[in-house]
Amino acid sequence: MRLIFLLEFLTFCRRWLSRDTIMYGITAYRSDCSPVVKLLSEAVFRPVVSDEEILAARERVAFELEDVELRLDPEPILTELIHVAAFRDNTLGLPKLCPAGNVSNISRQDLLDYLCCYYTPSRLTVCGVGIDHDSFVEMVRDNFTDTKTSWSNTEVSAKFSPDTSISQYTGGMETNDRDMSSHKLVVNPLPELAHVALGFESCSFTEPDFFSFAVLNSLLGGGGSFSAGGPGKGMYSRLYLDVLNRYSWVQNATAYNHAYSDSGLFCMYGSSAPSDLRELVQVLITQFLRLTESYGEVELSRAKEQVKSMLMMNLESRNIVFEDVGRQVLATGYRQSPQELCTKIDAVSGHQLQDACERMLKSPPSVAAFGNLRFLPSIREISSALAGSGRLQSEGKRVWRFK
Repeated sequence: MRLIFLLEFLTFCRRWLSRDTIMYGITAYRSDCSPVVKLLSEAVFRPVVSDEEILAARERVAFELEDVELRLDPEPILTELIHVAAFRDNTLGLPKLCPAGNVSNISRQDLLDYLCCYYTPSRLTVCGVGIDHDSFVEMVRDNFTDTKTSWSNTEVSAKFSPDTSISQYTGGMETNDRDMSSHKLVVNPLPELAHVALGFESCSFTEPDFFSFAVLNSLLGGGGSFSAGGPGKGMYSRLYLDVLNRYSWVQNATAYNHAYSDSGLFCMYGSSAPSDLRELVQVLITQFLRLTESYGEVELSRAKEQVKSMLMMNLESRNIVFEDVGRQVLATGYRQSPQELCTKIDAVSGHQLQDACERMLKSPPSVAAFGNLRFLPSIREISSALAGSGRLQSEGKRVWRFK
């Protein structure tokens, strides 16, 4: 019956999560949304958590963890490591990916305890796009208030309680030293690469500097050493012009801005051969220190236009619109319109970028790396370079190379 219902009413149904949010999304025909809202309520408040489903979920999680380890894409691994380094043993630094040793230990009772603690009205936002507001409010009131849940008769375990602590940025280093040669293919093997991320505390998405870091992220841009190019691909961003186009041995250089409700993390990722890792870290340090210098009008204007272009293009999708509405209302209590966001992006000046970067660089560095890390400099060396001349101390007879 559920399958017939899905085929009759729905065109899209999924759940996804980030480091700080769990979202349920349904896209359906507008003719009659009452059954759809009811289904959404049942999925949230009355999930059937059977032993068979838990066993199947354990197998899927184990497979996904193995897939992450075997995948050639370094981004999810570096993202996990840099958060562990930046927020050591607290909030955002706790693992997003389930540790392999915990998969078999999570029981049905653990899941119900979690739902009981976190799926509460004060932590919940229901939003709709393309639907009449008043009728939607009535549907939500009928299906999301005074409703019975799967955990109504569950006694919450003492080890489960909502975490209301504030993120504490610590900085530090987290590494995963391993042999990447096993990832080479038998035919036309890919080069063995080492990967590193260098980051600092930025700001939350509720602070005015959030728009400065969004523009900065676009200004730095970056990507892989090979790209199809073309308008809008960021080929005129700093990391392309000053890193990828200048150093042939750098395989990837990309900027990322991770913003949350109470903190943020601004990073640059890089990839190179293991023997070039020390030089790669030096390149990233140089790029960070340059952020406190003046910005040209052309590159600043280009970065702001690109941020606005990406914003408006993403909002052409209704799936992204209701995600945007839900996240903003859940975090701030209201939603800023695209016009408001574009106005704030346009207002970002070069001096604001310099001030934001100066504050960012006062925080201790966070470093994450994985692969063959024989030539990775220590966190002490990196901190000394950032606080001093901006240069890592030479190591033996290794020579700084400009290719």
